[in-house]
Amino acid sequence: LGLALYASSLCAMSGAAFLYHDYCVIGAGPAGLQAAYFLQRAGRDYIVFERSHAPGSFFALYPRHRKLISINKQYTGKSNSEFNLRHDWNSLLSHDRRLLFRRYSRDFFPNADTMVRYLEDFASLLKLRVQYNTAIIHVTLEKNEQAWNGHYFLLTDQDRKNYKCSSLLVAAGTWVPNVVNFPGSEYVEGYETVSINPEDFTGQTVLILGRGNSAFETAENILGVTNFIHMVSRSRVRLSWATHYVGDLRAINNGLLDTYQLKSLDGLLEGDLEDLAIVKDKKGKLHITLRFYLENRNISAGIDSITLPQDELDNFATRAPYDRVIRCLGWKFDFSIYNRSLRMMPGKGNIKKYPQIKPSYESRGTRGLFVLGTASHSVDFRKSAGGFIHGFRYTTRAVHRLLENRHHGVPWPSTVYPITQLTNSIIKRVNEASGLYQMFSVLADIILLRENATEFEYLEEYPIGVLAELEMQTGRKARNGLFVIIMEYGRNFSGADKDVFYYNRAVGEAQHAWQSNFLHPVIYYYKHLPTEREMRLRPPDWPLPRPNAIHHVVEDFLTDWTAPNAHILPLRRFLENCLGTDLRNFFAESCFLFAFTHQKLPPSCQQGYVRMQGLLGSQELRQHAVQAGLLQDYTHTDFSGDRPPDSHHGSQEHLRRDHGIPLRPLQHLVNAKDE
Repeated sequence: LGLALYASSLCAMSGAAFLYHDYCVIGAGPAGLQAAYFLQRAGRDYIVFERSHAPGSFFALYPRHRKLISINKQYTGKSNSEFNLRHDWNSLLSHDRRLLFRRYSRDFFPNADTMVRYLEDFASLLKLRVQYNTAIIHVTLEKNEQAWNGHYFLLTDQDRKNYKCSSLLVAAGTWVPNVVNFPGSEYVEGYETVSINPEDFTGQTVLILGRGNSAFETAENILGVTNFIHMVSRSRVRLSWATHYVGDLRAINNGLLDTYQLKSLDGLLEGDLEDLAIVKDKKGKLHITLRFYLENRNISAGIDSITLPQDELDNFATRAPYDRVIRCLGWKFDFSIYNRSLRMMPGKGNIKKYPQIKPSYESRGTRGLFVLGTASHSVDFRKSAGGFIHGFRYTTRAVHRLLENRHHGVPWPSTVYPITQLTNSIIKRVNEASGLYQMFSVLADIILLRENATEFEYLEEYPIGVLAELEMQTGRKARNGLFVIIMEYGRNFSGADKDVFYYNRAVGEAQHAWQSNFLHPVIYYYKHLPTEREMRLRPPDWPLPRPNAIHHVVEDFLTDWTAPNAHILPLRRFLENCLGTDLRNFFAESCFLFAFTHQKLPPSCQQGYVRMQGLLGSQELRQHAVQAGLLQDYTHTDFSGDRPPDSHHGSQEHLRRDHGIPLRPLQHLVNAKDE
């Protein structure tokens, strides 16, 4: 009996050892909270694990000098909330209007402490299920054929509590500092610990390793109190206004460029940091040398026994000793907590700081593991805004929609419209949509044509990297062709070495729209859904394979693509050519004439006039139509009867006489209600 009771207690313990949730989210930063919001709205079983006592712990420390570089534009001249999100880089997506960041700060570049307070409110007001003070220290797999993805994810926290989930969403960000090891690197101070008090640098000579925003932010803080600042990095400086990548150097931090180019002692150097070495002299000064000078030398013997570059080249750039060397090399993803069974591998080349993921944001090594937020930036690194709040708030929503379809049979949200609304639908989205605008060349609107192109189905902000998998990923069918709407910059306009201010840099004529440089809408038309092979073999720097037809909407200085002649008319004609139909809207009189003079009525007549719907004529509209050449001028005709010339009866009587049509057959076809 004792053995039986012991065995039963063990079974009970093993059963209670793992707390189960369908979805586990690691990290309660912006991406983790955004994912939690969508899971909660959908009524899913989830939990968010946060190692700190509050959400957004990264922003509690970084940026060190507390000024964010994400813009918070208060006024745009418009009241459209979707449009205004284009210029609000801090708000997360929610239904609660109180949770717009502009209600928390009026600063164009807000303070990081405000972001911390905003994230705390986002979690509390929406009652998101976040478990604080829980650091996940190990993640592994448990094979199980009954699980959604053929396995469960097993998580262990710092207190050895265990959790089990069917799908794992990693939103832990990149928070491990990048460190370069070289002889003398122990003398280097890290960005994460260096003093932010400018007085601590008074009269000092400083060398900064790195050339990103954290490096220039640090330099900006001490620019006015140092003797001079040198900055060294492997690559040349990249200005965000030239690359159109918000992660490159922003103007708010580039004061050092002024003092460098305007001969005020500060300077920038290029070199591989792994080739450097630092030697400390008896006075505590730090001397920069090269690693190969130290080969077979004993550094501890003192600086006098070491050959320095200036001993051979007396104008060596960094021959002056430094008081301090500061490392500002950014951060990388923490791979240490993931068991090898998950195959969470770092990327290659310049994306090695991120885990390898697919364009669907799912891990390449493990099904059911998705990476969200900054750590997912490998999908669009140096291309779009996926590593920042104003980008990954939309990619997180896209991942949620993929999961809803995969695990719960909820298809990707869509709206069905009559084909007559095709032009209007596109114009509305390219002028308002924030997801298309921020995640240019990454997220796209998809228009799926129905049979005979009488209707279309509109899907918003789908990841174009998995376009070939659209039917499987969305639960929607693409059997009759499709349009893909994305935003793009000009092919050769962005780059660190590009002059983006050259004369005649903008295109204004619709016939030259394909040469547009600034961000503008591009519409791809495919008769069939592209295959995975076509996606792999697409031209270099093309976001999509070659389409059957393509249309560029000419760039606009106001990013307002509503000009009738420059924007709407060329787009409509492109759509008409692709569909082989007439997408214009017609008055009832015109539809009536088409019924007698054409074998096929335009869609607006089929879906309006024939169904006793349509545009009701008036004298003003009729005059406008006459001036535009859409109707003949009947004003010179004497109408019989008591009805005014703009009445339906008068128009019908005149059409009957003008075309020699007897009245009785007409009355079988149309009556006063037709208009």
